[in-house]
Amino acid sequence: MHTAQATSSSAPQTWTVLSLIDWAARHLAGQGFDEARLHVELLLAHVLHLKRLDLYLQFDRPLTAVELADFKSLFKRRLTHEPLQYILGETEFMGLSLFVDSSVLIPRPETELLVEKAIERLAALPLPSPTILDIGTGSGNIAIALGHFVPQARIMATDISPAALATAARNVERHAVQNVSLVEADVLGGMPSDNSFDMILSNPPYVSLVEYADLQPEVKDFEPRNASTDEADGLRYIRAIAALAATRLKAKGSLLMEIGYGQADDASQIVSNACFSQVAIFPDVAGIPRVIIGSRP
Repeated sequence: MHTAQATSSSAPQTWTVLSLIDWAARHLAGQGFDEARLHVELLLAHVLHLKRLDLYLQFDRPLTAVELADFKSLFKRRLTHEPLQYILGETEFMGLSLFVDSSVLIPRPETELLVEKAIERLAALPLPSPTILDIGTGSGNIAIALGHFVPQARIMATDISPAALATAARNVERHAVQNVSLVEADVLGGMPSDNSFDMILSNPPYVSLVEYADLQPEVKDFEPRNASTDEADGLRYIRAIAALAATRLKAKGSLLMEIGYGQADDASQIVSNACFSQVAIFPDVAGIPRVIIGSRP
């Protein structure tokens, strides 16, 4: 089949849901994309305002010229390696639907481990209203998840990017979390100086400049660069956050950070040198050391 058929007004019933899925999935897979059929189904479901599973109940449905044109527009964007989440305009994190666009890093499933460990720590704290600092909030995924699941907490979420904070604000409003405040700040020099916290956590830019050059195009060509790499050895923000936490955490407070592949030893040394005790590393579902936790004595 030729793509021209997909937009031909002279034959609006050439394509059905099933025939379009089959053709587009084969084409996407032929271009080297993983999970091609899944991505095609999600794009088409978005165009048709259906749930993905509902496509299976409408396989024989003929598509209109407008629907075909809308699908083709989104499909062409995916062929450029633009992330599916940006095309759809949203993603899911901890069961919460979040707006995302090119102003923010797309929340990853492995970051859910950071939030899960934070919730565990907060549950063990005998505090009526724990205070939390989320550094580099991006879409607000970490802060909003904590605000949703720990409603008694008071969370300050910071980011250096006004555009990211605007996206985070949309998500705060979407989920009506009243306990999250957004602040423009840079952990490398410009954090609010009049606050102390029971917990500081972050998913910082931890990709080194060398590693960044080899990232897949979905990340390198579309996601905000300053949310991925520290333009150095990958440890620049880990050092800065550990140093900040050493002075801004309350006694018995907790520091939690997501770290990258191969960074466990260096991160452990950094956090230990910042005078944290009980430093522990937790692996993600793939077995990669992913979250480091330290306690302030």
